[in-house]
Amino acid sequence: AATHSQPNCVDGIMFTAALRRTAAPAVRTITGASVRQTAWRSMATGPASGGEISDELLERLGSLSTQALVDGLWVMGWPSAQIDNTRPLAPGMKCVGRAVTLNFVPARPDIAADKPPGGNSPEYEAFELCGPNEVLVMSSVGPHESVGGDIKFLRLKQRSIGGLVTDGSVRDTDEIINYGFPCFSYATTARQGPAAMQPWECNGVVSVSGTVVRPGDAIVGDQDGVVVVPAKVAEMVYSIAHGREEIEDIVKEELTKNPGPPGKFYPFMSGKVKVDSPLGKLLATKGITPENSNQFEGSANW
Repeated sequence: AATHSQPNCVDGIMFTAALRRTAAPAVRTITGASVRQTAWRSMATGPASGGEISDELLERLGSLSTQALVDGLWVMGWPSAQIDNTRPLAPGMKCVGRAVTLNFVPARPDIAADKPPGGNSPEYEAFELCGPNEVLVMSSVGPHESVGGDIKFLRLKQRSIGGLVTDGSVRDTDEIINYGFPCFSYATTARQGPAAMQPWECNGVVSVSGTVVRPGDAIVGDQDGVVVVPAKVAEMVYSIAHGREEIEDIVKEELTKNPGPPGKFYPFMSGKVKVDSPLGKLLATKGITPENSNQFEGSANW
């Protein structure tokens, strides 16, 4: 029989708060064996985070363009990592940081009643996890719904947040720009968000414009958009993307000195550059060879 004398224990099984909530209805009505099945199903969810990214690696990723990072993931065969339709709130904004995620769900009376109130709300839990090396990623229920404005986001200014990214909209635009932290959103709006959605979960896996973001992933945004670099492969993505940017700089330098169509050298595929090609010979004059670069045919290490 279920052990009711210990609030954190059911039939000899210790439960976390989340598992207790999942199992509670079963505890009242079904056998211990069924409780064990309920607990097992609850534990079937994989880890939210995919790994850790050091401050040093984060800084290196932030030194690259979003285009190079997308290309690096592409040649590795990873799905598209760009968060489509998120634009900087003002020209010149750039963000880099580890993702802290917040998921919104459509408004419903029981959702509003069950959500922790006031300062215990999931959105404020997420705010307090943010600092200069974090980017708050807010998954909206729709592109035109507001995820927040000047009063809420004043706290993000106080936290010196590394950036905010959302596939929804923000309000009080002028004030947010004045706060000084980078903000990338689908659009701006004057309407309120609570009538349409509620913040429900902090630091879970979220979908933002169809792109998956896990807590701890690197988020890099510039004038071309926002890219998610999965923590699990961040070091390799940097290696490929940095190598590509080096080659592109050499190609631009050569075309500036000797104007002509770029087709002689570009485009190129990382891990496929032939040593005896015009590009391979050009790179050799700059000391870039298969011995020190993974951009050549046979040197790909991913």
